[in-house]
Amino acid sequence: MPTFEIGERDFLLDGRPMQVISGALHYFRVHPEQWADRIRSARLMGLNTIETYVPWNFHSPEQGVFVTDGRRDLGRFLDLVAAEGLYAIVRPGPYICAEWDGGGLPAWLFATPGVGVRRAEPQFLAAIARYYADVLPIVAKRQVTAGGPVLAVQVENEYGAYGDDSPEQRSEYLTALVAMVREHLEVPLFTVDQASDEHLAHGGLPGLHKMASFGSRAAERLELLRRYQPTGPLMCMEFWDGWFDSWGLEHHVAPVQTNAADLADLLGAGASVNLYMFHGGTNLGLTNGANDKGIYRPIATSYDYDAPLTESGAPTAKYAALREVISRFAPVPDDVPPPARPARPAPVLDVVLGRRVPLAEALPLLGAPVTADHLPTMDELGQWTGFALYRTRVTASDGVLSVGEARDRALVSLDGDPVGVLDRALHQNAVALPARDGVLELLVEDQGRVNYGARIGEPKGLVGPARTAVRDLDAWEVTPLRLGDDPFGETLSEPLAELLRVSPDGVAGPAAPAPGTAFFHGTFETEAGADHFLRFDGWTKGLVWVNGTLLGRYWSAGPTGTLYVPGPLVRDVNEVVVLELHGTAAPVLQFVAEPDLGHTEA
Repeated sequence: MPTFEIGERDFLLDGRPMQVISGALHYFRVHPEQWADRIRSARLMGLNTIETYVPWNFHSPEQGVFVTDGRRDLGRFLDLVAAEGLYAIVRPGPYICAEWDGGGLPAWLFATPGVGVRRAEPQFLAAIARYYADVLPIVAKRQVTAGGPVLAVQVENEYGAYGDDSPEQRSEYLTALVAMVREHLEVPLFTVDQASDEHLAHGGLPGLHKMASFGSRAAERLELLRRYQPTGPLMCMEFWDGWFDSWGLEHHVAPVQTNAADLADLLGAGASVNLYMFHGGTNLGLTNGANDKGIYRPIATSYDYDAPLTESGAPTAKYAALREVISRFAPVPDDVPPPARPARPAPVLDVVLGRRVPLAEALPLLGAPVTADHLPTMDELGQWTGFALYRTRVTASDGVLSVGEARDRALVSLDGDPVGVLDRALHQNAVALPARDGVLELLVEDQGRVNYGARIGEPKGLVGPARTAVRDLDAWEVTPLRLGDDPFGETLSEPLAELLRVSPDGVAGPAAPAPGTAFFHGTFETEAGADHFLRFDGWTKGLVWVNGTLLGRYWSAGPTGTLYVPGPLVRDVNEVVVLELHGTAAPVLQFVAEPDLGHTEA
């Protein structure tokens, strides 16, 4: 029977020392038809292992639901890793961070009164046990001991960075997780924490192998890790070779030669490594997370991460440099991927979106209103992501609207006329109202649930109290907007799509501005199966679907200037739908030859 063990000095594969040279590749950020290509590129760079997180909420959008097909076919992904001759490391959480919505924790979980967050609370532990019972058998049959690729599995994630529980409480929680994992798995288990005394001291558990995450000063960080892991192999489980992007900030890049030098230090010291990321991919749909360390920052749709393999699968200068470093310590294949994928620029064309349907006209197809005698959150209504439309009546004497907090952004209008914006990132929770009676509407967007820190698990929508200058507002009608037919909101609602197809041309012309919140529809012909890059010059903020699949969010705030359209989504004749929240200078989209990830700090 094959074995993988943690020895006194080395990882031992079938009793022989193994230096793990791994790369992070998240199946949930890559189209399934591209998994094999990305895995092959990892092998050609010299990697011997693929690491992936498993997001609980990606598989379980509603309580009692667990989906493992299509984009969620973890078993198929691991089988493709094995078919390429590579090993795998799996990190199933329950919490993963990963700049992913809620850090992978399902929003529905926290709607239960009294449920804990990352602690040994009975309801939380019971939910994790059910999750593990669903996901870990997929991993178990693919353990190396069963002839599969999976070498090891992580317990929790960067737990030393979370909360202020006592050492006893932390131990109780991690011990409970280990016991549940061990009901299914026999491969080695480990923890990962950031390379600081505080995090390494607070995040581990005796008997679990400790690993660290860092992106520079490798020798210093390995020395620190050794103080907390006196025996056994050292491993940097997240070697940060780039960084993620947040809306409104710059596109992050990491110097190639600095990455290469640090990787050489790591491997030269005999340590194992997991490149985070090898290939970043895309936060498709509404899956991006957010950070809030005093300022709320939603994560961008692109998760390119300045990784060795670009969002569209092209090897970079970083790929070549890190491959050369790896070749000093391990054999690399003779063949290498082509210098760019696709080998020629992506198709270039403009698409006029000639059909326009204001949100108000589409509203009857998107959901039924719910009345409430208080200001309900989206979570109270079972709306775990996306949008909700809040309505109430105001009078000429009200003067101002104030809410406790908008989570995360609300477009405010009175009888259809724009009034202002409530914006969590800007701490804007009040707006002046016109001096007239009317119906006040707030279109609220969940821009991504916090994935790191104390605000994990908080509800979305409008958080009370809601007041005007003269009174409390306690009579509300709220419509959760169901834009998709599936539980994940990934596919465009077919009734909405049909409405858009049959609507008469609703724009004045391809050069005319189109104000207000509305859906736009158009078709285009192009090369089937080819990757495309979709540009939004003149548009403001919203969502886009290609052939019914939600690509994600766009925003003029940047940094991202294009959205990646994976080739498997593209046909000879295609349909594109845009939900624009504010208005566009012209209802025209541009497909361009290359991606534009935005300006950098330099």
